[in-house]
Amino acid sequence: MPDGTNRRSSSIEDYLRVIYGLAERGEPVTNTSLASRLEVSPSSASGMVTKLSQQGLVAHVPYRGIELTGEGRLLARAVLRRHRLIESYLVSELGYTWDEVHVEADQLEHAVSDRLIERIAAKLGNPVRDPHGDPIPAMDGSVEELPTHLLDELEPGTVGEIVRVWDTDPELLRYLSERAIGLGERIEVVERQPFGGPIVVRVGSPAQAATHALGKEIAQALSVAVR
Repeated sequence: MPDGTNRRSSSIEDYLRVIYGLAERGEPVTNTSLASRLEVSPSSASGMVTKLSQQGLVAHVPYRGIELTGEGRLLARAVLRRHRLIESYLVSELGYTWDEVHVEADQLEHAVSDRLIERIAAKLGNPVRDPHGDPIPAMDGSVEELPTHLLDELEPGTVGEIVRVWDTDPELLRYLSERAIGLGERIEVVERQPFGGPIVVRVGSPAQAATHALGKEIAQALSVAVR
């Protein structure tokens, strides 16, 4: 994985991380989607994508949009490693909650040294998942993937374990926490209400499971490892 001497500007790193994140979710990567995620104008996004392309970090693929090259992917994973280890440290060692860490990590990921990041990793026992269940890339850039499904894809009767929350919106994360809907919890799909209605689920061990009606935004934010 690239070391600190090969780091790009913070703006380039931000774009690479967002491109990686959109592709990770299977969402189209376009100038428009990048502008929306990064809260910049479409013309600014277009200009940066051109710059990234000239540096060999992204490529335009017909009918598929913008994709990271091999070098771009490694750089994106280096940024994600720093970001997700910082989040993990803030929760594990400093008492932050999972809804507080994303903004802090955004600010710190460009400033910390690689030496500090590896000290953090060692202190935490080299975790492979962050507080939201996102995979933490290893030093060599490899990523441990789990076979999962979005809750929104599951049929009634399916039972699994919540292993990842894709959304970093603090309000959404607090909503989940207040209802004890978190990583490692057993989840059972009870009913999919018609006409775009909510998904009814039971969360928790069978003896104490609570029933919730979850809207599409949350159903598309939860990844489940099916049992």
